[in-house]
Amino acid sequence: MEATPRTSSDIPIETVYDSPPEGLELSPPGEYPFTRGPYETMYRGRLWTMRQYAGFGSAGETNRRFRDLLAAGQTGLSVAFDLPTQMGLDSDHPLAAGEVGKVGVAIDDIEDMRRLLAGIPLDEVSTSMTINATAATLLLLYELVAAEQGVSGDRLRGTVQNDILKEYVARGTYIYPPQPSMRLITDVFAYADANLPQWNTISISGYHIREAGATAAEELAFTIANGLAYVEAATDAGLDVDSFAPRLSFFWNAHNELFEEVAKFRAARRVWARHMREEVGAKDPRSWAMRFHTQTAGSTLTAQQPLNNVVRTTIQALAAVLGGTQSLHTNAYDEALGLPTDESARLALRTQQVIAHESGVAATVDPLAGSFYVETLTAELEERAEKLLAEIAAMGGAVAAIEEGWMQGRIEESAYRAARRQESRELVVVGVNRHADEEAEELEPLAVDPALEQRQKEELAARRAARDGDAVVQALAAVEATARGEGNVLAPMKEALSVGATVGEVSDALGRVFGRHRPSG
Repeated sequence: MEATPRTSSDIPIETVYDSPPEGLELSPPGEYPFTRGPYETMYRGRLWTMRQYAGFGSAGETNRRFRDLLAAGQTGLSVAFDLPTQMGLDSDHPLAAGEVGKVGVAIDDIEDMRRLLAGIPLDEVSTSMTINATAATLLLLYELVAAEQGVSGDRLRGTVQNDILKEYVARGTYIYPPQPSMRLITDVFAYADANLPQWNTISISGYHIREAGATAAEELAFTIANGLAYVEAATDAGLDVDSFAPRLSFFWNAHNELFEEVAKFRAARRVWARHMREEVGAKDPRSWAMRFHTQTAGSTLTAQQPLNNVVRTTIQALAAVLGGTQSLHTNAYDEALGLPTDESARLALRTQQVIAHESGVAATVDPLAGSFYVETLTAELEERAEKLLAEIAAMGGAVAAIEEGWMQGRIEESAYRAARRQESRELVVVGVNRHADEEAEELEPLAVDPALEQRQKEELAARRAARDGDAVVQALAAVEATARGEGNVLAPMKEALSVGATVGEVSDALGRVFGRHRPSG
């Protein structure tokens, strides 16, 4: 007899579901606990934002890709930054060698941001920036360029990822230790509350936790635990929860198991709403309602038979829509080989558009509500997530669980189990461990011009030589002085960037006070 199939979270799947889970109650969409979605009419009122993640090479090259995607019907920008920018290193830093412009766009200073956003109406598009350790710096550069375009801060819409805790857990692009990093995040909350009222100040990310090997239940629990840690840090800093919580957003992974993923999104809204209302004590219903962006699972893409990835991302995107996402990125089929080409990026966008306009799934709210299977999975994931959250709370919260390495250890165990399942063929990957072809398909991936790095370094050197060096030194000293005190560091950071200080110089000024994080083991 075949073994009972199980989801990624080890939930056994029954052959037939004859009844809903015990105690099932479904509130209308737009009402607590928001299982069925944060808005009453969902996609009947407005489709999700189609926000394709893009960025490579120079700011000028990425600007051209942005313009092409907007012309093709994309409704929001999503910026990928290269590793040096993410790590607070200028393009001419020795540690940046070989990485400039490779996995995202290189942004060294305000001139690069000007080129990135040239000709894009910042009062009309919303922009998501996938940046964490240097999130405050890139957000300020965006605001400065918008002001040069005549767009005031109260008209800017978008999201800055700004989620440093998941970097310690799953990804590694941190700079400073956890406590000063949390201060930077709460400073962004306070600054945006005063200057950027429509901006989402953090995108609490389960995506990278799942990419590192977590199960659906672990992705749900660890991400919400991190979110609660940010809320606690902000309230401890004196911010009113209902002043910032309505602008918190989440970033989820859409994986292969269609129904488990739909259930994960529904359970996540329910768990977050309950903790925010009953544990945190938020009063505004907008503080309880989880809004989120979703990206299809990059870790599921295969270099073998890469066109199969079109099917995988379509299923994953469908799960995100059926689960009620507010914005969505679909990966291109060739991303297991390199950066997406213009053609593959356009096809990824068209995948969303076909789902939106031809499938019919956007015609009604929460179309899978009441499914015995989906409601049972939703309840199971909620229960498993709550057990994990209770364990984390007993340790002292997410920061303590991360510092002890507990979250990292759980993810490593889950990743190992998944690898064993794939190796034994219990977990089938078409084209890899089943239905493989002897002859590999030949695809020509997008290549970044190797001369780009030298050009970027030369242009940066010329801009450094042309700026007012004394003004930069004084402004960076003010950043360092504020970091040593208790004031909000974003105001002096903004001044330093406006006079030509680089991302690396601002990061170094903070680092002289905050120190550098070194993982414990």
